[in-house]
Amino acid sequence: MATDHAIGIDIGGTGIKGAVIDLGTGELVTDRVKVRTPEGGRPADILAATEELVTGIDQRTGTKLPLGVCFPAVVKGGRTLSAANISREWIGLPAEEMFEKALGRDIHFINDADAAGYAESRYGAAVGVEGLVILTTLGTGIGSALINDGVLVPNSELGHLELDGHDAESRAAYSAMERESLSWEKWAKRLQRYYSHLEFIFSPDLFVVGGGVSKHHEHFLPLLKLTAPIVPAVHRNNAGILGAAALAIR
Repeated sequence: MATDHAIGIDIGGTGIKGAVIDLGTGELVTDRVKVRTPEGGRPADILAATEELVTGIDQRTGTKLPLGVCFPAVVKGGRTLSAANISREWIGLPAEEMFEKALGRDIHFINDADAAGYAESRYGAAVGVEGLVILTTLGTGIGSALINDGVLVPNSELGHLELDGHDAESRAAYSAMERESLSWEKWAKRLQRYYSHLEFIFSPDLFVVGGGVSKHHEHFLPLLKLTAPIVPAVHRNNAGILGAAALAIR
């Protein structure tokens, strides 16, 4: 495999998935492989499951390619400072170092929404966009990434902005729509409140909306009235893998 390939690993609350990426095109050059995230999401168990996944990819490629890992936590200086849908035991751990030891090589370790945002700026909906792009993933919560002129500003937690006395994601995430059986129109009103607030604070040049629900974007994005364009993400399920791989060689 050429040096213009890298492995991206995306660790989530339910699954750990990975593939080899062609860094020129952003295309997967191997099938995406996935293992279940171990029950409870504890450090030793996730490390072991990730090692198993990476070993399988290494055997398939016959070499140890550059490796990026994205993770559902705020990541600073290689440490995980939060934990979303995984064990709280991760909080405060030197996670990058732990993964490097388990996987037997240097890695690039990054927040999962940041990886997705970077993927969209390199290979997706935000390619070539000048100025500020805000990616949000609408799912269990709201993940976010800020990319300014192609440069990632890490660890924005825009799902946790306080709006009308609530954590924004508690009312505007896709899980709120499901939990409260909201119609697309009623949910869109909450999204309007949320994105209008983001626009007021940041004046972005583009919003990109990811998460599984973005495949139904025609039901809610046209209902939003914003100054900046708002478009669906291109790489929904593979965004974390792509972004992690692309950052592995930086």
